[in-house]
Amino acid sequence: MPLRFHEAGVRRLTMLTQHGMAYPLIEGALDKDMTTTTKLLDAAEYRMRRGGYNAVSFRDLAEDTGIKSSSVHYHFPKKEDLGVALVKRYSERFFAALTEASEGAGTLPEKLAAYQSVYRAALIQDDAICLCGLLGAEIPCLPPSLEAATQSFFRNNINWVEDALPSALNTDEKSRLAETLLAGHQGAMMLATSMKNKALFETVTGQLIDVTLLKCGTQ
Repeated sequence: MPLRFHEAGVRRLTMLTQHGMAYPLIEGALDKDMTTTTKLLDAAEYRMRRGGYNAVSFRDLAEDTGIKSSSVHYHFPKKEDLGVALVKRYSERFFAALTEASEGAGTLPEKLAAYQSVYRAALIQDDAICLCGLLGAEIPCLPPSLEAATQSFFRNNINWVEDALPSALNTDEKSRLAETLLAGHQGAMMLATSMKNKALFETVTGQLIDVTLLKCGTQ
């Protein structure tokens, strides 16, 4: 079913922002000053974060944005190109939000709280799981370049958490804790969404952070 963003006066696309990260909430027509590329990426992100890579078709995007299907191909020759561009934008926004949220965070509890807050914002504001978390579950079916982009998002998450952990930990210990924190936040988003209970996110990630702090000797 088309989202029909182009029906001006009927709906609006609202871009919510928290910690510098923007989340599109579809309520109708896209702003006139938005570029066609941005409109297409916003429409694709909304669909993909709720139905996966195969939930997006160029025909749907054309109807969503009020342009011809051939125009979609002009901006993104292949669906793979669209997917890679979308993951790149999502990743840039995620880490920009994380940088803002962690600014001034001097202690490990503050840094991990910042990390948690960015995932919380995506879940609560947009009522959807992480784009890369959803695509990660579809890795076996994704084109190689989109697979690589998705994996890069996860690696950058792990690297960020590793850098936040105490230097007293060895490399293996940092890797294990970082991977566990990443997996826990992704899983908590999925569980909270599946059970329609956002409080589960706080419970799961809160416990995970407490255990991490205990292992690091900071609690």
